[in-house]
Amino acid sequence: MTTLPTRSQYGPDAPAVILVPDAWTDGSAWGDVISRLQEWGLTVSVVQPPSTSLAADVFAVHRAIDAQRGAIVLVGHGWGGAVISQAGAVAAVVALVYLAAYAPDRGESVEDLRRGQGAPAHADFLRRDESGLLDFPQEMLPSTIAQDVPIINARVLAAAQRPLRADCLEEKLSDAAWHVRPCWYLVAERDRLIPPALQLRMAKRAGARLASVRSSHALFLSRPREATAIILDAVDAAAGRNP
Repeated sequence: MTTLPTRSQYGPDAPAVILVPDAWTDGSAWGDVISRLQEWGLTVSVVQPPSTSLAADVFAVHRAIDAQRGAIVLVGHGWGGAVISQAGAVAAVVALVYLAAYAPDRGESVEDLRRGQGAPAHADFLRRDESGLLDFPQEMLPSTIAQDVPIINARVLAAAQRPLRADCLEEKLSDAAWHVRPCWYLVAERDRLIPPALQLRMAKRAGARLASVRSSHALFLSRPREATAIILDAVDAAAGRNP
């Protein structure tokens, strides 16, 4: 389990943190993690990717990177992990943090990673509209993504969800930044969306510094302290505070 060591505040030259949420989750739900990072003096921004294609989401991340000065630590959750894997090879990015996230390789898609895991339980009730967008029935999202979050908060998460175009899951990456950037991975041990065994396999393949937490997929809500701690570990390494 990741713990939060004693730290002094970061100075103006510390890397900025850019968060890339999963599909179906709104960036505003990351408020607890954001405020904790800001308390340490870090600059934080949240990308609201359109989730209409991998290229569109990568463009949104690159736009956020260009808006900052200096080094960047990219943080991806769920589908956001695939996005930072594609987007993170630019020079400004100094570290990648995966929070219960997909980490495909070059020539690999999220669906490629999911094959062999068996059909996910949520596959039967995800709704697909005429434009190919997928979303959860509001009554199903809490028990699938956020079973350890207070129900009042999980219902807000469901109401504010942002759909994902189904085709995104079949798009293969042309780059995988974890080959060339140091990375960290926080496994959610009670994840019902991405199997924990798959998370562990991806983390080990990427050579990530690994931690785990007894959490649902929505660890940014249920375990914000641990989510913040592993991000700070990456910032520390990028800032030369730890080896």
